[in-house]
Parts: sequence; C-alpha cells; structure tokens
Amino acid sequence: MSRRFRVGIVGVSAQRGWGTAAHIPALRALSDVFETAGVANTSLASAKAAAAAFGIPRAFENVEELVNSADIDVVAVAVKVPHHREVVTAALKAGKHVYCEWPLGHGLADATELAELAKRHKVRAVVGTQATASPEVELVREIVADGYVGDVLSSTYLGSGPTWGDQVTRGDSYAMDSRTGATMLSIIGGHALAAVQSVLGPVVEVQGKVSQRRKTVRIAETGDTIPMQTHDHVMVNAILKSGAPLSLELRGGLPRGTRLLWEINGTLGDLRITATNDNVPVINISPLRVEAGRKDEQGYHRVEEAKSHEFEFVDTILARNVAAIYRQMAQDLAQGTHVAPDFDDAVALHKVIDAIERSDQIGKRVRID
Repeated sequence: MSRRFRVGIVGVSAQRGWGTAAHIPALRALSDVFETAGVANTSLASAKAAAAAFGIPRAFENVEELVNSADIDVVAVAVKVPHHREVVTAALKAGKHVYCEWPLGHGLADATELAELAKRHKVRAVVGTQATASPEVELVREIVADGYVGDVLSSTYLGSGPTWGDQVTRGDSYAMDSRTGATMLSIIGGHALAAVQSVLGPVVEVQGKVSQRRKTVRIAETGDTIPMQTHDHVMVNAILKSGAPLSLELRGGLPRGTRLLWEINGTLGDLRITATNDNVPVINISPLRVEAGRKDEQGYHRVEEAKSHEFEFVDTILARNVAAIYRQMAQDLAQGTHVAPDFDDAVALHKVIDAIERSDQIGKRVRID
C-alpha cells in the first residue's frame, strides 16, 4: 500500500469515549496506511481540545466542514448511536469513504437507507462489527471450516453487557433509554451475532424475549440514581441456515459467574470460547481463549492462533479489533477488495436484531427475510 488515507474523526473527546480509547490508538498503530488528519465534535472548542491532546493537525468547526474538506479521504464516525444517520449521510453525500461504529443506525430503516446511499455514491462504507476481525474469532472460523467439529449440531452463547448493570458511566447513561437505539440487544447482541454468523452462517429464524429487571441505575462518577428505561436481559432461540439451533442469552452488568461463554457442539468435536479479560468480557473487545476437544478425547485443550505482532495494545485493548477492521478497510481501498464488513452486512445484522424485537412484541417466532 503506497499511499496513506487521511482520516477525519467525528466524536473524539480529549478525556474519554470510544473514539478516544479505540480509534485514536488504532489509527496510530496503522500509521503506514492511515493519517489522522482532522477532528470534528459538537463544538469547535471541543475539537480543538481533542486535536491538541492527540496531535491531530486540524480541528474543524463542524461536521459539514470536515466531510467537505479536500484534506479528508475517510470519515470515521464515533459519535453516539442517535447521531450516526446524520453524520454518515453527510459524509456519503460528500463522496467520502466511511467507517461507522456499530450499530449503523437507529434500527433497520436507518441502516437500509444508509446502505442504499453508500451504493449511490460508490464509496467504501465499513461498519465496526469488530468481533468478526478478532484473531480468535478468525481462528474459530478456520477450525469450523476445516471440519474439526464435523457437522455443527448446536451452539450456545452466554454473554454479559457491562453497561446495563447496577451502574453506568455518565458518558454511557444515554443507553439507559431504549429510544436512543443503543440497547444491550443492539450493541452487545449485535456484536455477538456478528461473530456467531461469521463462523456458523446466517440466522434464519428467531424467537426472542427481552426483559427489564432493574428499575434504576447509579451514575458511577457521582453516585446519583437515574431511571433505567431499557431491557437488561435478552433470551433468543434461533435457527441457523444450516438447521442447527442457536441459544443466546445476555445478562446486564458483570455477573459473578460466567461472563462470556460460546460453545459449538459438533458430530466430531466441540469448541469452547471464553473471555480472558473479565472487566470487558464482550466478544468484540476482549482477547479470547479458544479450547477444543474431539469426540474420543477427555476435556479440552487450548488452541493458540498464529501470533501476529502487528497490533500490541497492552494498555488499550479496546483498540485491538478496531485496528483490525481499519486494516481490512485499507486493503479494500488500496486493492478494490471487499474484506471489511460493509453497510450491506450491517443491514443483514440489523434484520436479525429487528426480528428479535418483533418476536418479543408479538410473542411468536419470526422468519428473517
């Protein structure tokens, strides 16, 4: 790759946030193919503070100025979910390539509209379903594809959503209202389903139930209590295209017991995937432990992926899989490939989330179109 692509990030705080913790270190690790060229926030003062904090050469007055700048090739969207549609639309209409964090939009309708817009403007539009680029998920995908487990009989996924527990940071408190589109199902469930489908194939039928048990949540920084107006538990019984059943359960907070367990049961062997970081036990962030066992063996043995020292994020593990998606995007831009997950992939994933929500509402199984 002979050229560097100039990235303008929308949504980088000088102190905290996903853009700060994940995108900035990811782009720094990929300085051979990307240059962080600019930043835009809700105010020019905020953009200037972020630019000064991270050595970004230009702070834009607003999103419109950034997306229309001749100095920007790629717009990275790291704002809160309710603002994705507005920012992505502006970037696409300006003819810029886009990396948008998952969820792509506030539901299926937004995602469908944005995917169509990306097609019309003929740009590379990437969605941040980072679990699909996790080296351990890639390893699981290879193991299954190579036939180690034989025919997949079933899969079980038990996960947790740290944000939807007893306390929440001030920055994430907007997710305590389901009307924002940032729910445990859409975010944690979306990343989980993206990983599962990348390994086992698409979900074609679901029966889902979302529940809310907590009524209030505490703000971590202040101790203040606010209402919880969203679900904190998800149960899904699904059927994969292969015919294999998938059972998925998400629990809000950080339960004392199992926080992430994904099992794949096959005719010849089994796989067990767990998180190695109990503080962020979600599949799109935590490094994973992959264990395997054949039918005629006792117990499991650990399977190590081929080690790559391309990304060494010791203190910022949030950036690891984000960097992997950026690397895929760079390849697509330079070589015309379609490796990175795109907006069409996002629409397909939004369809599964939408089907689970509809199933919960009507109390029946839902087929996915």
